[in-house]
Amino acid sequence: MSESARSGLQAFALALNKRLADDAARSNRNLIFSPVSVYAALSLVTAGARERTLSELLGVLGAVSRDDLAGSVRVLSEQALADQSQTGGPRVSFACALWHDRTTPLKPAYIDAAAKSYKAQTCSVDFHKKPGEAGKRMNAWVRASTNNLITEIIDPSQLCPQTDLVLANAIYFKGKWSQPFDEEYTEDGKFHRLDGSTVEVPFMQDDSRQRIACHRGFKVLQLNYEEGPQPRARYSMCVFLPNTRKGLPRLSEMIATDPDFVRKHLPTGTVEVGEFRLPKFKLNFSTGMNDVLPDLGIKEAFQEGKADFYDMLAEEDRPGRGLTLQEVLHKAIIEVNEEGTEAAAVTACRMQKVTCRVDKLPKRVDFVADHPFAFFVIEEVSSAILFAGHVLDPSRE
Repeated sequence: MSESARSGLQAFALALNKRLADDAARSNRNLIFSPVSVYAALSLVTAGARERTLSELLGVLGAVSRDDLAGSVRVLSEQALADQSQTGGPRVSFACALWHDRTTPLKPAYIDAAAKSYKAQTCSVDFHKKPGEAGKRMNAWVRASTNNLITEIIDPSQLCPQTDLVLANAIYFKGKWSQPFDEEYTEDGKFHRLDGSTVEVPFMQDDSRQRIACHRGFKVLQLNYEEGPQPRARYSMCVFLPNTRKGLPRLSEMIATDPDFVRKHLPTGTVEVGEFRLPKFKLNFSTGMNDVLPDLGIKEAFQEGKADFYDMLAEEDRPGRGLTLQEVLHKAIIEVNEEGTEAAAVTACRMQKVTCRVDKLPKRVDFVADHPFAFFVIEEVSSAILFAGHVLDPSRE
């Protein structure tokens, strides 16, 4: 992956993280989503766009061209997100797919690009007359691609009969800590929420050395996942813990200021640990992104009469005319416990024709995550952020 593409993906991930985190905080919800999944799904949409629609998508995704974008996703799928379960590393699955109505054929060049660069499978379905049946086929793919963690992305009974095309990405991750926590030491304790109230939740504890960095106003814990003898990728979870109980909003602002913020603030070594507590948590989150993406700069793709997806549909009369991005849906789930992490996410894009900143480390460091914090599951070689989220209340899914 080129340095510009790497920077573009990180910038997109942190901008989207900030926007979704603000929305989630207003309703006091925990947050979990996959920047990589959203990036891949929108990249697949971009492969069929042109003119101003293409420029907006490339700008938000941080790519200089469709080829640059396709190359980035290809590197992610073949290297950063390659499955390592057979050699002792994390189990990783990354898949793309697209379904088009049988009366709306796709251009051969677009199908070829989707297959070569995104390894996307293409399926012809009957959206117009049997939308429920088409929805069931898509959800079956979702279940298979996420090891049944996510059972559906679209409610078959509510799928619009005017739908012409749905493009999707799914990602699944299951990794064991390189140093698992002993369940015997897990104890309940108080977690302080942003509103000042507390809740009793199980905390994992440990007294061994940990990878922790102390910065002005916050600390960062990096937990590595088990890997094989010759890993092609290295995965870890990074917990960004503000020093104050109500410091997460401010920390979120800081993280969003620099596309390379996460990587720059990772620990560079291990330290002796004093008190160490990290809550177990299981989160699930789903959201529509029709209001979020325009705020980031993707506007024309949603606008009737302006969206230009000329390179997508195989129609004789001005291909792609009237085809617009109608809905972008995202769903994600994650569970963190003594053994490790299991997570999955799906992003679906529904389209139709509209004729419808480091301080000196002390000798011992405490890391007590008993108040809201942010976390990122990253692949260190590419710096790709697979999953991101905020834990406001670990007692709630």
